[in-house]
Amino acid sequence: MTEIKGWHVFAGFAAAFGVIIAVNLTLAYKSITTFPGLEVRNSYVASQSFDANRAAQLALNWDVSAYLDGHTLTLTILKDGQPIAPAIEEAIFGRATNVAFDETPDFVFDGTALRAPVVAGDGNWNLRLKARATDGTLFQQRIVVRVTS
Repeated sequence: MTEIKGWHVFAGFAAAFGVIIAVNLTLAYKSITTFPGLEVRNSYVASQSFDANRAAQLALNWDVSAYLDGHTLTLTILKDGQPIAPAIEEAIFGRATNVAFDETPDFVFDGTALRAPVVAGDGNWNLRLKARATDGTLFQQRIVVRVTS
């Protein structure tokens, strides 16, 4: 049996703390380089009209959902139970924490839903949507996309 000496103990501690520090630095780097960051330029200005915008959006009475089936993103917008196709001003489909794979889907209304081809796989996907109602009301929401396949 080999005798444990002081340098053995030091090497064990140095290796263990080296692994911990390396993992922490890697996670810090990844969190800084992959997070999209800025949501609005000035949060105070955005907050001034938040309640009025929210009330107008709720008054639309839209039921919005999205799901991913293979490489087809389906966006369903119902008003009073009937499918509608409002003007899509902006739609960004991507991961919740990484903008590297963001796509701008080109939706086509087929009478029941808006559909668009996308490149995606398993995991957590979001659709950040800005749509305009016929009365001019802006609807904006982050929709968690269900993966069905």
